[in-house]
Amino acid sequence: MTRMTLKPLAFLPLIATLTACQVPVVLQGDQAFSSATSPNNASNSATDLEMSQTESLAAVKDVLDAKADQIPTLSAVGYAVISSQPGRSDAQKRLMAIRAARMAAMRDLAEQIHGLQVDSTTTVIDLMVQNDTFRGIVTGTIRGARTVRINPTGSDTYEIVLEIDRDMIAYLMDSARHVG
Repeated sequence: MTRMTLKPLAFLPLIATLTACQVPVVLQGDQAFSSATSPNNASNSATDLEMSQTESLAAVKDVLDAKADQIPTLSAVGYAVISSQPGRSDAQKRLMAIRAARMAAMRDLAEQIHGLQVDSTTTVIDLMVQNDTFRGIVTGTIRGARTVRINPTGSDTYEIVLEIDRDMIAYLMDSARHVG
């Protein structure tokens, strides 16, 4: 049984989102598998890994050195179905759907700012996968999000759009600069 947990630093997912770059994630199991199957690729993949990590660190530095006017506004969308909400009346169900959609959008913002922790478990018996599970966990504090719009989409769904403006992102970036 193999268990891996990926925990990004608190500000790296925000930086990756802000620069529209992807921070490479390398799983040791995959690297060991590729080097075991082709020894010539092991040195090439190590060199490629060093290059991609260097490029990622350069992108992180560029974002941390950015001015507030260069930082974009983050936005998130949340959806909820009215008929699946608890409530005694249709009006209560609509209000609960709006609340649920708002929470879904908050979760999306937290994922963009704080990252997503991924837990994975794979069980292999007799060289056959018996069980393969994944779980994503988001933990974080959202501050300064404002509601842009609340729209009914269709007859049974609400959509909510939230955003965090440049000033709040600049505050978060300033906090990240002073962490260490």
